[in-house]
Amino acid sequence: MEYSTFGRHVAVDTWGADFERLTNAEWLQAQMVEAAEACGATVLSVQSKQFEPQGATVLVLLSESHLSIHTYPEKGFAALDCYTCGETVDPQLAIDYMISVLRPEKVYAKKLVRGVGELQVETPTIQLPELVK
Repeated sequence: MEYSTFGRHVAVDTWGADFERLTNAEWLQAQMVEAAEACGATVLSVQSKQFEPQGATVLVLLSESHLSIHTYPEKGFAALDCYTCGETVDPQLAIDYMISVLRPEKVYAKKLVRGVGELQVETPTIQLPELVK
């Protein structure tokens, strides 16, 4: 079987998110797993770190690659990224999910199209899904 090298990597900086959400590694981990499942990815493992006095890092290892978040609650800032290989899993859906639960005031996003030669940089459109929470 031959595999495609095509992949999409969405990187997002969010500003103005709630302090309590950004400093709760357990809550972030649950949301990140939901985000991965929402985009159809296969979760292999999850690693998280709660920092003192605040902040968190969560890494979700996917069969298709990864989803991560690094937070600075004292600044209302979170750095998110999701990279997936292949055509079937859209990393933008995971990012959209996370933005919808973090509810930041500002979002800055870029998408890299990878594995097809020179990197292509695009500005994605953020689509917020309707969540029942």
